[in-house]
Amino acid sequence: MPLETEARAQIRALVAEFRPEHGDLLAAMHKVQHHLGYLSREAMEVIADQLNLFAAEVYGAASFYEEFRFAPPAQTNIRWCSGPACRLKNGGGIRDALLATLGVSEIPADTEDGRVGVILGQCNGTCEIAPMVWLEQHSTHRIEPVGSLNAARAIRMARALRDGSTVEASIEEARRA
Repeated sequence: MPLETEARAQIRALVAEFRPEHGDLLAAMHKVQHHLGYLSREAMEVIADQLNLFAAEVYGAASFYEEFRFAPPAQTNIRWCSGPACRLKNGGGIRDALLATLGVSEIPADTEDGRVGVILGQCNGTCEIAPMVWLEQHSTHRIEPVGSLNAARAIRMARALRDGSTVEASIEEARRA
């Protein structure tokens, strides 16, 4: 058994309520990721130990679902909507403007400093404000939709986030364009 570190003890406390053979794997993974922002190797080992599984089984389940991360998240994520209404209203152009402004080449990706990430989102039914993105601030679990975007608005918003602005300030920048 690995040495009990402070991080392991914290994760063990998070998953203490979950029991083997009760179908708790996804709930345990969600709870850890919600608290830490991602599933580290250490977290998957602790979850496996708690649920009497192999770490490979935990990793297999986590890697099956797109929402689980294996690296710390960016401070703020831009979740780009890939739904049909957004695509019809130049969502692809919005995506390209975001990627170019942030200096990343694909989704998912984070800026080198870890300040901003761009991730894929699925349609949430707010097609009346298409094309749109969601700004997700990791530290507060805050999610803000930003709609009726065009390339200029997307660039202003991405620049503000890249340069360290708050979510609120970057949304204001998007509205000015």
